[in-house]
Amino acid sequence: MNPAWKHARSVVAAIDQFTEHTGRLISWLTLLLVFVVCTVVVLRYLLNIGSIAMQESAMYLHSMVFLGASAYTLKHNGHVRVDVFYRTMSPGKQALVNSLGTVFLLIPVCLFIGVMSWDYIARSWHILEQSQDPGGLPFIYLLKSLLLVMVVTLVLQGVAELMRSLMILTGKESRQEDRS
Repeated sequence: MNPAWKHARSVVAAIDQFTEHTGRLISWLTLLLVFVVCTVVVLRYLLNIGSIAMQESAMYLHSMVFLGASAYTLKHNGHVRVDVFYRTMSPGKQALVNSLGTVFLLIPVCLFIGVMSWDYIARSWHILEQSQDPGGLPFIYLLKSLLLVMVVTLVLQGVAELMRSLMILTGKESRQEDRS
């Protein structure tokens, strides 16, 4: 095999491994999110105690899970897809659809989100934006930065998906291998 394809395969494996580890780590935040939400409900409705910081922490955890695990979801084909024709296609045609979708949809949309949110996030960092609610969390700027985390991780996994599809299209891979 050509050394360039070996290198491509190792890059895909490294990105997949990073995405897998990141996604599994982030998945534990779901358990913490359930605990926080249950605690908020018990405190509010049974003990008549409210906590803005705890409510906001649930929002932060929710954002971390969805924005942080988007690349993991892509890696495991968990994003919504119109599957009427795709599932009956050959691996080569699926690879073509995947590569075109990555080049013309995924990467441009991610870059657009990154560019459009840059000033929004930079302003938040400049003023170290805090919650406007009394007792809220003082980390709004960190929450907004998760947009860039999503962009970077999705683009990275998109590159891996594109390289994998190109290897299938060129015959260097015979099928979409198990990526877990």
